[in-house]
Amino acid sequence: MTKKPLILVTNDDGITAPGIRKLIAIMNTIGDVVVIAPDSPQSGMGHAITIDSTLTCNKIKVDDGNQIEYKCSGTPADCVKMAISEILDRKPDLCVSGINHGSNSSINVIYSGTMSAAVEAGIEGVPAIGFSLLDYSWNANFDVLEDEIKIITQNVLKNGLPEGVVLNVNFPKLEKFKGIKICRQAKGNWKETFDKRVNPIGKEYYWLSGEFVNLDKGEDTDEWALANDYVSVVPIQFDLTAHHFIQKLNNWEL
Repeated sequence: MTKKPLILVTNDDGITAPGIRKLIAIMNTIGDVVVIAPDSPQSGMGHAITIDSTLTCNKIKVDDGNQIEYKCSGTPADCVKMAISEILDRKPDLCVSGINHGSNSSINVIYSGTMSAAVEAGIEGVPAIGFSLLDYSWNANFDVLEDEIKIITQNVLKNGLPEGVVLNVNFPKLEKFKGIKICRQAKGNWKETFDKRVNPIGKEYYWLSGEFVNLDKGEDTDEWALANDYVSVVPIQFDLTAHHFIQKLNNWEL
């Protein structure tokens, strides 16, 4: 009898978010599932970890699935660290993070708690995928993503991923997709504004807002794929070394 893969599931929207509940249900059809996810929303946390306070990690039962679940008081990266170091009795065969309520394409990958959880798994030598849907609604339709999530997940389990590489998968807000596109990360950024306000006792405060600006006209990017009704898959790496600049830097008088 073939042993089922051990799959770690996490996210940044919190353990009760509809996105992770759908991802858990899908993973239950593929392997043995252990969930360790934040007990409250942690969107935009990036790769933050908890070092100035204690962490709790308690068993919880959210629905009737076969998975084992824990809610953690920490960040998405904390959840993965806790899973691998304390909770699981062996290293998982795969870590999946999401399904995120909202985009993690282009530069958003830097800020994303969803993707940071996947990256943390990659750092620990675990193949990892982050899944996101370009729909911020709590009632987003995650059912239409099931076939593509299964295809991508099963391919990673079959073929593995190179050391230091994880997958960033984004879905456009559609009922049906044209297909899956392997892409590069589009060059883009946020044009931020701070809305300055005054509270009832006269104290000033700021509310961050902004608009994403796509600076990339290429047709091989995640932004192009999503705008043209494709699922985007970007292999990302956590080695931030600018290798192409090393030789030039060696020529400096340092």
